Amino acid sequence: MATATRRGRSPLSTERVTKVASFIILLFLFYLSLADEIIASTSGLTFGQSSRDPNYNVEFHSAKSPFHPDEGQDSTMMSNKEGKNFMCFLPIVEETKPVKQISQQNSSSIIVETDRKTKLKTPDELLDVLKDKCLYRHEGWWSYEFCHLKHLRQLHLEDDKAVQEFYLGMFDSEETTAFNQNHSEDSLLKDPRSKHASQRYHAHKYTNGTVCDLTNHPRETEVRFVCSETTVVISSIKEIWTCKYVVTVQYPLLCKHPMFRQEKAMSHTIHCNEMLGDNNLRLSVVEDESYVRVL
Repeated sequence: MATATRRGRSPLSTERVTKVASFIILLFLFYLSLADEIIASTSGLTFGQSSRDPNYNVEFHSAKSPFHPDEGQDSTMMSNKEGKNFMCFLPIVEETKPVKQISQQNSSSIIVETDRKTKLKTPDELLDVLKDKCLYRHEGWWSYEFCHLKHLRQLHLEDDKAVQEFYLGMFDSEETTAFNQNHSEDSLLKDPRSKHASQRYHAHKYTNGTVCDLTNHPRETEVRFVCSETTVVISSIKEIWTCKYVVTVQYPLLCKHPMFRQEKAMSHTIHCNEMLGDNNLRLSVVEDESYVRVL
């Protein structure tokens, strides 16, 4: 019997053993048929269910150049269909509290503590750079002009001249203030339609646009500023209801505000050393709170 080494560490929780062991099993089912090629480059792929879940990388090491584990690092023996054995060392993962369990009040307290020595700029102060500037986006027949704190315009150009245009809204400071005050923390607003649901945004309201032929009401738009490490750009324009629009603007400076930084998944590596010798081990994962073993 070969048993995963514990090396004096406290017992693992059932949740952690099950999760990490499951990752190993899935990874081996995918990898071991290609293990010989992978060993040559000691490389692997990354596995993670979502952008917020931890990513698990697998690296294979030949017997001539093995991975040297840290003190207290758990390990388990694995074998492929040809009977080749690998000793895999599980990453040391510290228990962390899920982000969703951190209250909004606690998050704000953390920010205050972090920025005790410097005054934290508000989202609107960070947006001051856009004052008197316009952004443009072209989508087929239509072009869009967004002038910060002024207007959003939809137009068709011919020979660089606007031959058809609609105003999708004029900046409404009162509506913007009222909208943000109705939320306890405007920086925690999330886009329910976004593929990245955890991405926060700061919103401005644009109202009193060109009257819509279908509703007989003025067009209106919600402009959402999001943290992005790329350049300033209008990333999307969507008509979510008849003559009601949502415009998303990627804005790098917004990333300076802690509440807008996108949550990045943690990355962990499972190192697997090629083993020489006995080729007759049978894999058996035991869901026990203290170890994973091979019979």
